[in-house]
Amino acid sequence: MLKSREELEGELGGAARAWLHEALAEAAHDAATGLTGRAPESSPYAAPPWELRYAAAGRHCGLEHADSVRSLLLTEARAGLPSVTRLYEQGTAAERRAVLLTLHRLALGALALPLVEDALRTNDTRLVAAAVGPYAAEHLDPHGWRHAVLKCLFTEVPVEAVAGLGRRARGDAELARMLGDFAAERTAAGRPVPAGLRTVLALAQAPAPGPCAPAAPTEES
Repeated sequence: MLKSREELEGELGGAARAWLHEALAEAAHDAATGLTGRAPESSPYAAPPWELRYAAAGRHCGLEHADSVRSLLLTEARAGLPSVTRLYEQGTAAERRAVLLTLHRLALGALALPLVEDALRTNDTRLVAAAVGPYAAEHLDPHGWRHAVLKCLFTEVPVEAVAGLGRRARGDAELARMLGDFAAERTAAGRPVPAGLRTVLALAQAPAPGPCAPAAPTEES
């Protein structure tokens, strides 16, 4: 779970806290001057200073805080698509995960979906779990979202990681069919059916949410 700035400041030591303040100040400066995602003019091939801080977050603040620090940098910089794409494509698995965890906090619309789709093509369970968060729940189309759920089942990522599962799976007959096929394939191959499949299947087989029924008339109406 991502921590707030206040939570981090309460847990970090003096040197790490000072580093965090400097890093966030650099990110905020880029956001205020409209330079976020653009390389400095003096070095057209260099990343903005806050992006370099992004890569160093674990070293300065501890691996247990790295996701939260990187997420704060992205939001403080109001990172645009060039920055998040660069940080994802050039980053380690941990740096990619932090990008995925933060996408829903950035004003990107559906433009960052290729990053989610890339993560879902991997078998890295850390990336798959991060990819099915709130951003995917909001922007993946039905076909892509169904396959994301199946990817979680295939890679044994707990279905609880799927944001918006109850809302999007409920009454989805096509998802129910796909889950049935997946379960049949596993059974035929002598492999166990993931426990999470039953959870999702129950949702998919439930009645689809319909329009609210009109209120019953009262004596006054």
